[in-house]
Amino acid sequence: MSDPVPEQRALPVPDGLAGERADVAISRLLGLTRTRAAELAAAGSVLLDGRALDKSDRLTAGGWLEVTLPEAPTPSQLPPQPVPGMAVVYEDDDLLVVDKPVGVAAHPSPGWDGPTVIGALAASGYRLSTSGPAERQGVVHRLDVGTSGLMAVAKSDLAYTALKRAFKERTPEKIYHALVQGHPDPSEGTVDAPIGRHPQHSYKMAVIAGGKESITHYETLEAMPGASLLEIHLETGRTHQIRVHMAAVRHPCVGDTTYGADPTLGARLGLTRQWLHALRLGLPHPRTGEWLEVSSEYPEDLSAALERMRAVS
Repeated sequence: MSDPVPEQRALPVPDGLAGERADVAISRLLGLTRTRAAELAAAGSVLLDGRALDKSDRLTAGGWLEVTLPEAPTPSQLPPQPVPGMAVVYEDDDLLVVDKPVGVAAHPSPGWDGPTVIGALAASGYRLSTSGPAERQGVVHRLDVGTSGLMAVAKSDLAYTALKRAFKERTPEKIYHALVQGHPDPSEGTVDAPIGRHPQHSYKMAVIAGGKESITHYETLEAMPGASLLEIHLETGRTHQIRVHMAAVRHPCVGDTTYGADPTLGARLGLTRQWLHALRLGLPHPRTGEWLEVSSEYPEDLSAALERMRAVS
């Protein structure tokens, strides 16, 4: 067997992270824990314009970051890791639905040694479907590390096959709430624009010609000075879809500096991530076909930020 090949990421320093500590910036840009980002810096794996950074070094606007990440660990290499605050909101013999907190990945990936949904479930004694890639056992759809809310996981192989097919056929109903900058005009509508890997910055996605079909429906629930609370229905499920589409129409999610949000607004609201929550999930039960729907409350950080935004009115 050949030796593992490290993954390398190269990206510019966004204006919103200029002056930020290296460990903080790397954790936000790449979805790592701050501890892991600091370890990478200590190992000499974080370069700015070719110079190795210490974890406390400050970034400069326009600088070029290079980060070397180790190969993704397999589940057998990762000890089960409990996740405080991650609740199972539905369970039967075939599937379960979890309410995922922010800061938790769906499954292991290169450079991520923080908590994962499947690691937390293993720590709680759940047995998941063994179908699919080894590091993604039971995972039929994903949420970003920085996005909280509902995520379905297959326990049986039957459920894995049925749910993967359902998501491919766009049968499930995925409803999100997002606090975005400004006021979309029209106040409700559809963004239909293809999404693919950003041609210059591989760490993020973009609306590009030749990308995959991506359709986002939105409706304004509440307008506040400088921001709007939207209900969003995803027809497709591309990586970072809501974040990319809202940025493309010049209304990025509040706190989402990766996609152009005003960093001062997010800081004023106490946010360390994008204001985005997977609120409701509906899908056909993989064995019976009966429609199953679950819902989730806003987590504390999003609720507090929303109240602060409303207080400006």
